[in-house]
Amino acid sequence: MPSTVVHVAFAGLLGTALLADAFDTRAILVVMGSNALFDLDTLIGIVVPGTHRAALHNVWIVLVPAAVLLWDGAIREESLVRKRWGDAAPRVAWVTLAALLFAHVLFDAFFNGVNLFWPLHDRFYDLSGTLLVTDQRGLVQTFVELDAGDVAETTARGTTENTHYRTGFDPTREEPATGVERIFPIAATGERFVLTVAGFAAVLVRVVEKRRAE
Repeated sequence: MPSTVVHVAFAGLLGTALLADAFDTRAILVVMGSNALFDLDTLIGIVVPGTHRAALHNVWIVLVPAAVLLWDGAIREESLVRKRWGDAAPRVAWVTLAALLFAHVLFDAFFNGVNLFWPLHDRFYDLSGTLLVTDQRGLVQTFVELDAGDVAETTARGTTENTHYRTGFDPTREEPATGVERIFPIAATGERFVLTVAGFAAVLVRVVEKRRAE
């Protein structure tokens, strides 16, 4: 699975691209730090088995704050977020939510799956697959099996009762975990290593440029 380091680097790339004039060290740390915090459900899963990739990897963790932010900015006469944290705050908040959605929830959903609608619907969905073009079959995608008739059924994998994602902190569902290697991945593939380096490098360049401009 993508490590916390990869999630944070990906979030850094998105933040660097989307923050625009709102970019500064504090803003990008909010975007990146939020993605790091969401992996804390690894530890929650130790206390409540099965909730890793569920408690903080569902769509509600993004959609509910997005609805509140939309109400605050579009419906309220005066934005509380803007009043409390400044004019740049709404953009920082929206970019943070976008990074959480794409760099964390969906990133993991397309890599071994997440419990997308937990706790309202307890089911892990695995959207792992490929997208390619062939000279014989044309455009081919294997993220969801559309020909099967029931997309939800073809991508469903299990529930919090019978699903466990191995981590260095929680390598097995059974207690105690003895004689099991505890692996703490940084970048498990070359592609994720390049993404990690590019993400942190982009953030570093923007931070240096911002400070020089000041």
